[in-house]
Amino acid sequence: MVSSPMEAALESDVAVWAKRGGLLFKQARRAASMNQKALAGMSGTSRTTLSAYEHGRKSPTLETAGRILDAAGFRLVLEPKVEFTARGDRPFHVPSRLWRLPVAAALGVARLRDRAYDLGVREERRAAYALLLREGGPPELLDHVDGVLLAELWDDLDLPPDIRAEWSSLVEEARHGAGVIN
Repeated sequence: MVSSPMEAALESDVAVWAKRGGLLFKQARRAASMNQKALAGMSGTSRTTLSAYEHGRKSPTLETAGRILDAAGFRLVLEPKVEFTARGDRPFHVPSRLWRLPVAAALGVARLRDRAYDLGVREERRAAYALLLREGGPPELLDHVDGVLLAELWDDLDLPPDIRAEWSSLVEEARHGAGVIN
């Protein structure tokens, strides 16, 4: 029996995280081309327990989650959250911090507003970043903007003064070796 609204909310949050964790285990197992029996054996748990984790019926300890993911060839990593705030009359989004992208994404192709930008070509990356900072939503920004590459391009970006002002402290932090998360 739940005795307070706070406990009910916490119980609900735990159920949501159990379900998300289960999906994570299932994705890791499938990416490793393993069945439940093989992953359970390699991680030191039973197949029925792994199945319960994957279906959100049980929640593993952090140690157990790390062991299961390790057996599938993945690491459990703590990653700071990036939150966005909408600013300006024509809203643009400003993150709480800058981030790094995997090389393939940072130098890949961004499809924006019916055009493909080759982010491996500096001039195309400059055009894409200017568009993204002016009009991009959080998912597009997270998918295509790399904090270090943004800092390198910063002086060459054609941006309205309000956008430049809102992003400049993040870029300066990145230029001084702080403020970009991996």
